[in-house]
Amino acid sequence: MPAELVEAPLGIACVFSNGMHRSVEVGETPNPVLARELLLGLVGLVHPHGKIDAAQTVQVYVYNLRKLVDHLHEKGFTGSAAELTRPQLAGYWLGCGHNIEQTTRRMLASLHAQTPVLAPATLGMVQGRSFNPRRKRDRGSLQPYSAGEWERLEQACRRTVNASFAEHRRALEAAEAGQRPEGGRRTWTPENVRWLLREYGPLTNAQAAEFMGVSPFTIQWKWGSVTEAREELFPSTRVVLAYQLLFGVYSGVVPDGIAELGVGDVDWAGENTVLLDYVKGRTSKESLNLPKKAIRLLSRWLEHSQLMRSHAPAELREDLWVRHAPISTGSWHGGAVHQDVGNKWIREIELLGDDGAPLQLHRHRIRTSFESLRDRQSWHGSARATIDPNHSPKVEGDNYLTVTTPGQQDSVDGIIESAQGDLVRKAQPPMLLTDEQTADLAAGFPKVVEKLRLDESALAELLRGERDVFLASCADQLASPFGPAGKPCPARPWVCLLCPLAMFAPRHAANLLRMKAFFGRQWLQMPAEHFMAVFGPYASRVDEVIAALDRHDPALIAAASTEVADDDAELPLRLEEATR
Repeated sequence: MPAELVEAPLGIACVFSNGMHRSVEVGETPNPVLARELLLGLVGLVHPHGKIDAAQTVQVYVYNLRKLVDHLHEKGFTGSAAELTRPQLAGYWLGCGHNIEQTTRRMLASLHAQTPVLAPATLGMVQGRSFNPRRKRDRGSLQPYSAGEWERLEQACRRTVNASFAEHRRALEAAEAGQRPEGGRRTWTPENVRWLLREYGPLTNAQAAEFMGVSPFTIQWKWGSVTEAREELFPSTRVVLAYQLLFGVYSGVVPDGIAELGVGDVDWAGENTVLLDYVKGRTSKESLNLPKKAIRLLSRWLEHSQLMRSHAPAELREDLWVRHAPISTGSWHGGAVHQDVGNKWIREIELLGDDGAPLQLHRHRIRTSFESLRDRQSWHGSARATIDPNHSPKVEGDNYLTVTTPGQQDSVDGIIESAQGDLVRKAQPPMLLTDEQTADLAAGFPKVVEKLRLDESALAELLRGERDVFLASCADQLASPFGPAGKPCPARPWVCLLCPLAMFAPRHAANLLRMKAFFGRQWLQMPAEHFMAVFGPYASRVDEVIAALDRHDPALIAAASTEVADDDAELPLRLEEATR
């Protein structure tokens, strides 16, 4: 079983796709019944039944589980999941962050999928929209390195790898010419030192001194340190990092897949063909036929690390990136190199980005850059795989993307007409109804009267505010362009900003400012592209209307702004539209 509930002490035990075992305890909790039910839901979310496939993620879920149980207990709730109500969950989720809300929602939904226990109203709340959308302003996928940064990074890794491998081969040749150092300083030659390390492994100064029967001070300052010889024969952590980065540059394998590689994951199908099996942390096991550059690099690393692997502990010999770091705890290591080592290496070799600052080393950007470069160099695997790169967009549209039936033609024409109508409405200036023009309304608004087909009674109702909606006065709510004729307009409040039936008056200034503040809050929590697609045209129009009212009466907007509290409670919003 990949994941199972542990009763005493209460917790969860997991086995992930990479073979790692991990147990996480909930600890003491004021409501063990609810905690146990949430843990059952978590069991159903762990790989292969769900997408959770990392110990750290399980820890986050258990931590958020405890927070939900503690909060409900403080509010007096001591029952099971079957007794949870909509107000209890809504009160908690409205006050917490996106991560806590999503994890607890998923555990409750998974629990109900296994054993239907939630009340119908509560289940609807759990499966509904989030109260706390993810705040990702302008945060999208990682941008690839520029061409200059990519080239400088690759060259720096190659220089480090080539220099270290050349020193390694020279050190092995020197070791062949050496012999066991005995008899004091006269036999402590560079060749003999390298012979000693080749035979006995990466000794430190203290270990070499013990072998020779002298003090570490004698080795360090009188005879000569073994550090240089050790780094020549046994690649340092920075050299291993350069190999890992260069392997990612050549192959495009994900960073966690590179870090967890073992010697057994490399399947040699000939001298020039390698099938690589690796685990992608967010999905599962994957395979890849390595490019020739990556195969050559892998062969060099296996040769470079052969001596070091022979002296490594038995449990690390099958780790592809085994290394010896005598100044760190444990000395022998495998897997990924710590980010701090990479940052220090970047500064030491003075590798700069396009901005002149030290290059920001991000291993996921290496994969992104690899895919971007592949898309630019080859049609296969490109994001434009459905379009022949030998054709221009015009040729594609005229010859390959044409409709084939009358029904398809009518649909295309309808889409074009709808888009053209939207463009026309956006281009029209907002209709303003100011107090000074009410005395001679028909003369002051002949175009409005003609366009909206208003009579005297309708104009009087507009002036008295009897046809007001939240942001404007509506000429006819039963003739909305956004819904069926004869039915009340179903559009959300901000849609009035671009509606041809809307007329704006000074009395609407405060609500217009409230809507502008709402757009500002949405901008802070949404990616820029998403915001512009959903609210962009309306945010632009509200600025136009407010500017027009300000030109009419400069004191009006200043006075109305004092009534705005910049809070969602001021607007007629649905729960899922809230910004806080």
